[in-house]
Amino acid sequence: MRSAVPDDATVPLRGEGAPEVGELIASHYRMCFACGSDHPSGLHLRVTAGPEVSVIGELVIGEHHQGAPGLAHGGVIATAMDEMMGSLQILIRKPAVTAHLETDFHRPVPVGTTLRVEARAIGQVGRKVYCEAVAFADGDRVVSAAAVFIQVPIEHFTTQGDPELVQRAKDERRTGSPRWWGEVNP
Repeated sequence: MRSAVPDDATVPLRGEGAPEVGELIASHYRMCFACGSDHPSGLHLRVTAGPEVSVIGELVIGEHHQGAPGLAHGGVIATAMDEMMGSLQILIRKPAVTAHLETDFHRPVPVGTTLRVEARAIGQVGRKVYCEAVAFADGDRVVSAAAVFIQVPIEHFTTQGDPELVQRAKDERRTGSPRWWGEVNP
């Protein structure tokens, strides 16, 4: 079920100014459901830069993340996997959006579980970046995923999103507000 990486793909490189290995990566937007520190029922993912173009993240599945009683909702888990692979784009230093996402669930994830997610970029052709991720609970693989991201100009977010919210986020970043740039998730 995995997206095939084309034969002519090359492994993307870390961009200039990318976070160093072991450095926590600040949330790209404080209200992001997956990584935002200010989202009241969000996942509050903590993401750390790994070697090459890889990241390691951690999150705790809470009561607001359930589907079946006591178990994580599959869409919530897919969101975490998408966010982790999206975080790779911060290391590449080019904005990108998800074009394709595949998720395989290997076992249920109970509420209260701490997930460790490892993601890496495995290929790039033009604007397409191919990524994969695996989530572990207590050392066991519980979810695996693959995605294709498309690099976009920054204007994509101002023309497709809410221009007022985009401007507010840009202003917070420009002023160095700790609510955006220097903050890592709790």
